[in-house]
Amino acid sequence: MSISTTGVLPRAETAAPKRAPRRRLPSLRRWISPVALVAAWQIASSTGALPPDKLSSPLTVLQAGVDVARSGELGSAFVVSLGRVGAGFALGALAGLLLGAVAGLSRWGEALVDPPVQMLRTLPFLGLIPLFILWFGIGEETKIVLVALGVAFPLYLNVHSGIRTADPQLVEAARALGFTRGERLWHVVLPGALPQALVGLRQSLGVAWLALIVGETVNADAGIGYLINNAREFLRTDVVVVGLVVYAVLGLVTDALVRLLERRALRWRAR
Repeated sequence: MSISTTGVLPRAETAAPKRAPRRRLPSLRRWISPVALVAAWQIASSTGALPPDKLSSPLTVLQAGVDVARSGELGSAFVVSLGRVGAGFALGALAGLLLGAVAGLSRWGEALVDPPVQMLRTLPFLGLIPLFILWFGIGEETKIVLVALGVAFPLYLNVHSGIRTADPQLVEAARALGFTRGERLWHVVLPGALPQALVGLRQSLGVAWLALIVGETVNADAGIGYLINNAREFLRTDVVVVGLVVYAVLGLVTDALVRLLERRALRWRAR
């Protein structure tokens, strides 16, 4: 055994084999309160404290969901609603991105684009439904435009703000390194604006589903909103809850997709 000049025994060369990290099981604590609420709901319905004409029990809602799914009614309504929100979101996202980029990258663009957008943003867009019906009729156009209008403003605000708040030191450093305007935009400004743009995307998706619910409830002959409205006419609170649950699930799924995109697109960002 060798001893160092400081009199300290050297560390053994062969280190103990590392243990494989334990895989954490998902915590069940977050499920306690939702399960308790559903159980209380079921107990209230079973004891008569909650009449079925006010709100059906969870088991009845589950059975109604299975029935409308088996009949194909839920599937066709789902496809119609998904098409509406997809078309409206595409139009609104394109408008929000373009206007936000123009206003964020150019002073003239900001002077010309930002004032009218801010004026329109303060209008309650759901209150524009009567005007949309006069302009576009009661067909699909009104619902798609309503969704597009709800999507455009949050995305515009976040893209505009993200570009405007890009780190000036990084921009100046890129200029000192000889980057052209296009290279500064591509390598510094847009990556800096991306986190806020993704936040705007999540907000826009939430507003898109809200606008679709309102548009389909006001006037529709197909879609999940029509399913809910039709069930309301027959006092089928179980089918109404099924439609609301589908809306909520769709909102959660689209939000999860954006969060997945955020994790992949922002891997460079320190956690």
